[in-house]
Amino acid sequence: MRTRLLPLLIVLMAAVLLALGVPLAVSLAGAQQQKVVVDRIDDTARFAALAQFVTDSPDGTAGAFENERLATLSSELDSYHEVYGIRAGVFYRSGRAMAHAPARWSLPEEGEVREAFDEALLSRRSHDPRQVWPWQRRNLVVASPVIRDGDVVAVVVTDSPTGQLRSRTLHGWLVIGAGESAAMLLAVGAALRLTGWVLKPVRVLDATTHDIATGRLKSRVAAAGGPPELRRLARSFNEMADNVEDVLEQQRAFVADASHQLRNPLAALLLRIELLSFELPEGNKEIASVQAEGKRLAQVLDDLLDLALAEHTEADLKITDIGALAAERVAAWAPTAEAKGVRLVGDCPPTTAWADPVALSSALDAVIDNAVKFTPEDQTVEVGVASNGNTSTIVVSDHGPGLTDEELARVGDRFWRSGRHQNIKGSGLGLSISRALLAAGGGSIAYDRNEPHGLRVTVRVPRSGPTA
Repeated sequence: MRTRLLPLLIVLMAAVLLALGVPLAVSLAGAQQQKVVVDRIDDTARFAALAQFVTDSPDGTAGAFENERLATLSSELDSYHEVYGIRAGVFYRSGRAMAHAPARWSLPEEGEVREAFDEALLSRRSHDPRQVWPWQRRNLVVASPVIRDGDVVAVVVTDSPTGQLRSRTLHGWLVIGAGESAAMLLAVGAALRLTGWVLKPVRVLDATTHDIATGRLKSRVAAAGGPPELRRLARSFNEMADNVEDVLEQQRAFVADASHQLRNPLAALLLRIELLSFELPEGNKEIASVQAEGKRLAQVLDDLLDLALAEHTEADLKITDIGALAAERVAAWAPTAEAKGVRLVGDCPPTTAWADPVALSSALDAVIDNAVKFTPEDQTVEVGVASNGNTSTIVVSDHGPGLTDEELARVGDRFWRSGRHQNIKGSGLGLSISRALLAAGGGSIAYDRNEPHGLRVTVRVPRSGPTA
């Protein structure tokens, strides 16, 4: 969740900083240019004042008279160009030069200088030339009219290089960029703290939920910071977990107590049935059926008690040699399989994993017992041990009748037995006990077909130890 929330906050903060920084940068560039434009307007106004009283020849053929004012104007323009490197000139309405510097510069026929000149002829002084950006290598043109007796007689034009203007603008932008970067770093740090503060209770709640889902019902959400709503959610979750644990404990206690309390009356009942059988004719089918059902009921009660204990017992996990344990169970069940005419073979190389040896042995007993029970005479039950790096597996394969797809989906449910196997001894709780024992230690059990026929049961236990 943090990887999704943090980029969203960063994008939003970056958008806010850009929304503030871009107008500031544009305003800075405009302010720098306006400062230069004001200076150039002042310069052109001074040159216009000097050129105002410079007169042309009456016939217009000899150019401007060489009088003192013209000499002064020419001298000022030359000095201005030498000091500032700015081209400047005064031009009559016809475009003929009154005075200009440098000497080779003249009024072009088109372009920005000509546009400024034409605008000044309309008695409008340049006050808002196009913005010059740092990446544009062009000059800044400012023109002012020379007015005599209310008429525009000439125009003063300055053509300024913009290197310094662009440098100052770029420097200001760098300062703004540095400020934006610093603000962005602060914003990212604040976002990290904020997301950590908000999501810490969520992470704790997620870890606790996982612990409870995997069987550690004693886990609770530890006190953590975060918003008040999440702290209240943590308290509510703990209350819910307490109530669920109480209900499950009451259920387990009821099953265990009921199973335990029923065993004594059932044992007395079976004893009386046994005594009653001595008074009946030998081979009475009804009394034999009653005895069989009584023994089956006793087995169901024992399995119920085992299931209740398996579902509520903490696993004692330790590093266990799965191969040696499986080989031991194969050896223990070999006489039973041999008595039934079934071959029980094992391929159990040394393989270590984290497991509760007692619980895993009990689960394997239920699986092997089930395989031997449903395997016909002269068939084979195979037990194999392997490891794939993350888990160790024990595969028990038989060559019995197997199960259909519908039956595979239900195998392992409590009290479920296939309709084709109702005449075989069992309570339908053996595989449920195995699943509960394995789940307590982080293991699992799966069922599949064993080609060409039969059932393959795969028991998986983790090779990595439990995390804190």
